[in-house]
Amino acid sequence: MEIFNPVVRPGSNIQVNNYATRVNFGQYGQNDSFTINSPIALFNENEIKKMISQNPEIKKILNENKIPLRLNMSELQDLKSNHCADTQEIASNIVKYLLPALKQQINIKDLKEGALLHDFGKVLIPPEILNKNGTLTPEEHKIMDLHSELGYQLLKNSGVNEEVLKLVRYHHGNYNGVPDLNLQILSLADKYSALTEKRVYKEAFTPQKALAILYKEVQNGEIHPFIFNALVQSVNSQGSQAIVNKY
Repeated sequence: MEIFNPVVRPGSNIQVNNYATRVNFGQYGQNDSFTINSPIALFNENEIKKMISQNPEIKKILNENKIPLRLNMSELQDLKSNHCADTQEIASNIVKYLLPALKQQINIKDLKEGALLHDFGKVLIPPEILNKNGTLTPEEHKIMDLHSELGYQLLKNSGVNEEVLKLVRYHHGNYNGVPDLNLQILSLADKYSALTEKRVYKEAFTPQKALAILYKEVQNGEIHPFIFNALVQSVNSQGSQAIVNKY
């Protein structure tokens, strides 16, 4: 894990990285400043408040959709430790089993950061919608779908690079209608993680059932078969050898 990769601004003794989150130590104060070069630093209430204050588009989106401005930090921390971390691991494992020609097109660092941050915007989605024990209404679906755009708007001024921002913003669809390998991997990892984890409205599906559901999307042309095959191989490597023969 990268811990320290400072960038020194001209004329300054303070070292900061892309995420601009400082940690000071020792008696020398600013001269000994360093930063944690990790998107984990963004999962912080004060950082998120700063993001909101720097981007008026966020409040505009919330107002237009009648969403109260409340930070659901407990949900965000849970996502970071569970679903987002799981999605990150699944995406990394998919890459391991890609054909070499496809693997060369992947920036694994960007993909892993995008996976960790993909649901960041859910910090602004009301918990009564996020955790509803039942079917969402059309209006609730509309609000839930805003989490991708809200995540992008929150992160756009926080030093996150453009590729990662793209993954956050479009992880539920293709970028400008153009197939994107990184997005497809993230989207598939996200779906598989969601299917195999317990949610308030459903039990966790077995790997076999989750893959059977996703295979229908392969047949419909929604998931690239090579990416799906890499997921199957990854699942098989974890001990479910009987799965591969079904696809």
